[in-house]
Amino acid sequence: MDIQAAGKQPDQRSIWYFLGPAFLVSVGYMDPGNWATSIEAGSRYGYDLLWVITLASLVAILMQLLSAKLGIATGRNLAQMIRSEHPGRWGTFLLSSAGLAMVATDLAEFLGVAVALNLLFEIPLVAAIFLTIFDVLLILWLERFGFRWVEMTIFAFVATIGLGYVVELWLVQPEWAEVAKALAVPNDTIMNTTALFIAMGILGATVMPHNLYLHSHQVTTRSSLAGEALQRFYKMMKWDTILALTAAWVVNSAILIMASAAFHEKGLLITDIDEAYHTLGPLLGGAAALTFGIALLASGIASSATGTLAGQIVFESFFKKRPVNILKIRVYIRLATMIPAAVAILLSAKPLSLLVLSQVVLSMQLPFAVIPLVMMTSDPALMGDLVNGYGTKMMAWMASIVIVVLNIWLLGMLFWDGFESMVLH
Repeated sequence: MDIQAAGKQPDQRSIWYFLGPAFLVSVGYMDPGNWATSIEAGSRYGYDLLWVITLASLVAILMQLLSAKLGIATGRNLAQMIRSEHPGRWGTFLLSSAGLAMVATDLAEFLGVAVALNLLFEIPLVAAIFLTIFDVLLILWLERFGFRWVEMTIFAFVATIGLGYVVELWLVQPEWAEVAKALAVPNDTIMNTTALFIAMGILGATVMPHNLYLHSHQVTTRSSLAGEALQRFYKMMKWDTILALTAAWVVNSAILIMASAAFHEKGLLITDIDEAYHTLGPLLGGAAALTFGIALLASGIASSATGTLAGQIVFESFFKKRPVNILKIRVYIRLATMIPAAVAILLSAKPLSLLVLSQVVLSMQLPFAVIPLVMMTSDPALMGDLVNGYGTKMMAWMASIVIVVLNIWLLGMLFWDGFESMVLH
């Protein structure tokens, strides 16, 4: 839906008109997958992996800026551009890989909703998993009023999560001097096999492939301009992206800080989200546990909705046309991950283990989204005046190389040490 008011050009509007797409995307950076990896990292290693969140967040800001730039310059999203630029088998492989990422994403999102419903209302976990299918109806209903309503609703969820962690940090009272150092200074903890596995989970949970597809699509709900107006449009989207993902960085860091201060410093290793919830009560009081549960529910609902939107974008581009029945498509996307997860839970798999594993799958898929994105945004024929400059190009390729190298390193460790030594129990 076009939300532009009649008679006004977007280049004459204030920044408030442009804010929204990145905040819709940002909820994916504070989803239950982030909770799983950050809780595990904090309870196992204290503040030692905080710098990984900072590094991953910087990479995420860079990649989301490229995603927004692609949508602004071309008027098409990343999935559409992949289909256009790679119409053969390579494009099919890339979009199939994106589909796998959507499955892993959706697994994390709706497991978070199910766990929160189980903790807050004592709904059996398997039943709660099947209840999550109804959140696809939320976005369908909101879309009737335009994407601005979708964005503002997601922003309200983001504000709920942020407020929840302001309360949590006030309750746990962390050592802020140690926190400040750990946020910026790398250490050798990552050389540990399990720490690397968790770090890769943090990377996968922070730089998320589905967000690259979603962001490039959301900017097209504003407008497609030319000349100076196009440059200003991108400048406004920069502010949107930086503000939204800085907020996500603060929340992700807060989750790890809370886990470190509440659990690690007391010698407690938390191996599941429900264990974190039930442990917070005795340690910090019922308010801490309730706040944790409400924030988890907000995180799960919001990120699940945006994950399903991203899945729809990839699905539509894969088949080169818009499906007639969007509700049916979204339900199919959800069922593709819901049923395997329900089976895994029935077989006694722990939600936290499934969440962390899903984030590692996301991390392994990242190169197949990031490399085409960098290549296309560096092509003057596609991007025009918004083509990547030399500095941006160098940073983007360096980030891509780091992602690829870390994935190869992780695969080597999986092969050498065996998967069982790295999966969290």
